[in-house]
Amino acid sequence: MKKIIAIFVLAAGLVSGTTHAQTKFGFIRVDEMVSYMPELKKIDTQLVVYQNDSLPRTYNYLLGQYRYYDSIALDSVRQTAIVRQQASNQRAEFLVELQNWQSTAQQLIEAKQNSLLQPVYDKVLKAIDEVAKEKGYGYVFNREALLVGPPADNMLQMVADKLKVKLPTAPANQTSTQQKPPAKTGN
Repeated sequence: MKKIIAIFVLAAGLVSGTTHAQTKFGFIRVDEMVSYMPELKKIDTQLVVYQNDSLPRTYNYLLGQYRYYDSIALDSVRQTAIVRQQASNQRAEFLVELQNWQSTAQQLIEAKQNSLLQPVYDKVLKAIDEVAKEKGYGYVFNREALLVGPPADNMLQMVADKLKVKLPTAPANQTSTQQKPPAKTGN
């Protein structure tokens, strides 16, 4: 019985050692790959149009509604007290929206940007998955997510090739993809 257990443990060790030896690790900076995608120019244009067309219309609508309810709230000659009170409440709601407009506009821009970028991220992530399967990578890490990790291959060029995206050439002084730690000072 001990021999059977020993053989089982030995076989399990060999299988796990073989599996571990075959595991390949890769990394990629997903945001960097997305930044090279040709779709970004169109997305940037769409965001500028959104900021210049849609957001001012929304702001002007809020301002117009505030002014409308303000005029009703202040019109004691033609409006009853109940109507003026209701208009005053509406005016207060629009005033709050106008006062918070900067943060609201920023949230709207971010939401629009995220909705426009999502298909690009999906495309890049699909390409990463396909390259990993084709090249036999067991694990692919987003480089920003790891401070310390196993030795791994930079998959940026492979994914760019899969997507048919031309990467900019690196300056001559940047031959490594690894960042060097800052030099130690006199301490």
